[in-house]
Amino acid sequence: MPAPRMQSTRAVTIAAPVSDVWPWLVQLGAGRGGMYSYDWLENAAGLGIHSADRILPELQHLEVGDIVPLSRDGGLPVRLLQSRAVLGLGGTIDLRTGRVSPAGPPPDGPWLEAGWTFVLRPAGPHASRLVSRTRYDYSPLAAGLVLRPLLEPVQFVMERRMLLGIRARAESRAKGQAKARGGGHGKARGA
Repeated sequence: MPAPRMQSTRAVTIAAPVSDVWPWLVQLGAGRGGMYSYDWLENAAGLGIHSADRILPELQHLEVGDIVPLSRDGGLPVRLLQSRAVLGLGGTIDLRTGRVSPAGPPPDGPWLEAGWTFVLRPAGPHASRLVSRTRYDYSPLAAGLVLRPLLEPVQFVMERRMLLGIRARAESRAKGQAKARGGGHGKARGA
């Protein structure tokens, strides 16, 4: 999306290696590992999301073209996947039906192009930096009058909680593995 009308970038430092963070991203989605955010709020909106508190081995295989469900009704396809580094989701949503269109924007109706990318990088021997970027474009321009005031605050609250939820889960897993090995490591924090 070369010229998005809306964009946000959020990040968190996690006191866990990339190998302990990546599995949480791979199982992301409704009916999968969840969104690690406010389940009660997502379910009040009828999304049917329940966040896992453990790595689910059966959900650790994701490929380009797979759909990461954001609700019971649909989700975004995986557009880019670089193991333990990048998970890129994106698609065009027909605003009349709420369905993702694999063919791009409908020629005769309102649409929202959404791109959501997670980048995971080492931040030291026992730490990671998780960056989440969302980009949106839409048509007609008037759709922004409705979308911007709705999407921006909701996305901020939910995405922030999701990053903190992933951090808590990954750090807990890393601590458990360090105890099992009989060692420990320092803590990296920040958001």
